[in-house]
Amino acid sequence: MMEEDRKTLSEEEQVPLEELFENLEEVIGKLEGENVNLEESFRLYKRGMELLKQCNTVIDNVEKKVLILDENGNTHQFQDGEDNEL
Repeated sequence: MMEEDRKTLSEEEQVPLEELFENLEEVIGKLEGENVNLEESFRLYKRGMELLKQCNTVIDNVEKKVLILDENGNTHQFQDGEDNEL
């Protein structure tokens, strides 16, 4: 089992998004390899899905922190789906 598979959720949340993307690209590269057996493919797929979930969590958290500057110079939090004309 890979060391990164044994991380706790709190450790995974602290991983920078760039590192998560790099890890995901590495998993994809391994999956595309010619010498990957079925068992390893399933393990890599599971790891890739875990990494993708972590990426989505980090992105969601960043979106919640983004502030929008409106035309009056006031700031408010970003609301997904909200029409904000600047």
